[in-house]
Formats: sequence, structure tokens, C-alpha cells
Amino acid sequence: MAPIDAGRVLLPIARAAIAKALGQISEAGESATWLQEPGACFVTLTQQGQLRGCIGSLEPRRSLLADIKANAVAAALHDTRFVPLTAKELQDTDIEVSLLSPMQVLTFCSEADALSQLRPGIDGLVFEYGAHRSTFLPQVWEQLTSPTEFMAHLKHKAGLPANFWDAGVCLQRYTVSKWKETDALD
Repeated sequence: MAPIDAGRVLLPIARAAIAKALGQISEAGESATWLQEPGACFVTLTQQGQLRGCIGSLEPRRSLLADIKANAVAAALHDTRFVPLTAKELQDTDIEVSLLSPMQVLTFCSEADALSQLRPGIDGLVFEYGAHRSTFLPQVWEQLTSPTEFMAHLKHKAGLPANFWDAGVCLQRYTVSKWKETDALD
């Protein structure tokens, strides 16, 4: 189980992994025993408050240490929405790590019922319908503040119309513990 102040360990590991992938020499402490436990995380990169990359895992499939390193490098170099990060950009890039809780399947009888169960600002949500799948971290509530708007954008991200609904829709929610490099400066 990661400690409350896990960000002090995870953020430097994420930055060091990106730096190393960009050919820079960088080290971070990796000796905490809880890093070897299975974990799922997202790594989000921003520049001047704007998204620059975000990649993560929804379920623990490897050690948290391996997950944080792989997702940090993927967010920097393999997020298809952006050109790969350069070594010069790294110093102007802020890193955020979100450690995911286990998934909770939502049971609902309609879209209105599902929307009524969402907890704005708390829930991350996975939307699934057939081959369509998308997720938003709880942080997305900062931009999409109503459950209706949140769900509409999540469906669009999955490649479906915003007004789509079908009895075959599956929803899972999760929470995160998150740490930002910029918070360390506050």
C-alpha cells in the first residue's frame, strides 16, 4: 500500500524515467518496498497548464514501479495526440501522477440512473460499449462539471455520439490519489 506522501517518491521516478528515455542522466530512489506491489497509475504531462501527454493503466498488471516508469515514458513519447516530447521541453513540463483505486462496477437501469450515481470531482469513469472504451480521470471534472457533460464527452472520446445510450453500456468507477510537481512548490 502506497503511503500518503507517495508523490515524493513517484514524481521523481516518473521524471527520471522520461529523462533517461530522452538520453539524459537521471536517478530517482526506487527502494521503497511498496513500489514492488501491483499498481495502476496514470502519468499526465502539462506545459503552462495545457495537456502535453497522458497515458496510464486502468488495472494493476505489473509492479507500481514498472507501471510508473512505462506510463511516464509513454506519456512523453507515445501519446498519439502529441509529437514526442524533446529533451529541451522536459524542464518546462510538469508531471502529475494519479494512483488508481480498484474498479467498482456501476449497476443502473438507465442513463439518468447512471448519471445520478456519479460523484463529481471524486469519480474517474470507464465507459464501455462493445469495442468502444474510454476513461476520464477524476481531474476532468475540473473542466466538465456536470455529470451529463462529463458522460457526453466520455462517449465522444469512445467514438460514439454524445447522445448515444444502449442497455449494453458498462460503467466502472474509480478514485485516485494524485500528486503534482507544482503542488510541491505551493
